[in-house]
Amino acid sequence: MITETTMLYLYTETPLHAGTGSGLSSIDLPIQRERTTQYPMIQGSGIKGKLRATIEGDRKLLSDEQRNLVNIIFGPSSEEGKGNEHAGALIAGDARILLFPVRSLDGVFAYTTSYDVLNRFRRDIERGQNTSLSWNVPTGIKDKALITTASDVQSNNMLVLEEFSFETQSDPAVDQIASWIAENALPTFGTDAYWSAKVKSSLVILPNDDFRDFVLYATEIITRVRISRETKTVERGALWTEEHLPTDTLLYVPIYATNARKDGSTMKAKEVLAQAKTLAKEQGSFLQLGGDETVGRGMVRTRWGS
Repeated sequence: MITETTMLYLYTETPLHAGTGSGLSSIDLPIQRERTTQYPMIQGSGIKGKLRATIEGDRKLLSDEQRNLVNIIFGPSSEEGKGNEHAGALIAGDARILLFPVRSLDGVFAYTTSYDVLNRFRRDIERGQNTSLSWNVPTGIKDKALITTASDVQSNNMLVLEEFSFETQSDPAVDQIASWIAENALPTFGTDAYWSAKVKSSLVILPNDDFRDFVLYATEIITRVRISRETKTVERGALWTEEHLPTDTLLYVPIYATNARKDGSTMKAKEVLAQAKTLAKEQGSFLQLGGDETVGRGMVRTRWGS
């Protein structure tokens, strides 16, 4: 039974390709998306596996105590032939979109979100942590882009994202949302308060349909080739395109915990979460997710919720 929850926030610092294999569209290797909304997502199994691999490192170098702790949190290792003994106590949900960067005529880029995304986030965090957020999603304004009261991405009450223009309206509620995200979800970058201020001056709440179109058609498409070792030229037929989540995307992952399921262990769910956070922070604030690790893709900075 799940008794403890938290959030894990993921901020992409390089383009991220969490793929689904071959696609049927013009993009050979598309990213994972939710079936109904078509929002980008990352499956929880991949996130849990990467957390384990990062925390575990070289399993042979772990002490018996450390190995036992990893097994309690994530489940026993199949390499040891004990993979079916018990389940892990940590549960990772799918990573969902919270902020999506879009090229802007003013302010370089805007952090965009939507009414639907914010309401889903409220539902996820309030269900899991049994707490109320300090902000509410604005209602009743569906035909304008809502911005902060001191926005850097609009001019003369107009906002231009990619090739599309929107009439804007400032709203103090957007300030509250931007401040909460900057203080509670954005990782620490070590660059003073630049990125925190960027969120507070560049957050835009778009109408739902417009946001969906941007996350569908404003992702980063990278063309890649494979070079022949012998001729040092492109191999025949070895040209393909990959879809990536762009740099500066913010996602959130619901993390849940149960009491330890291993026989003989008395570890409670609260301690499971605390141990997972501690072990993850000991390995640094970065994870590498998705494919193309050797060409620098998928570097994300993490932040654990309180």
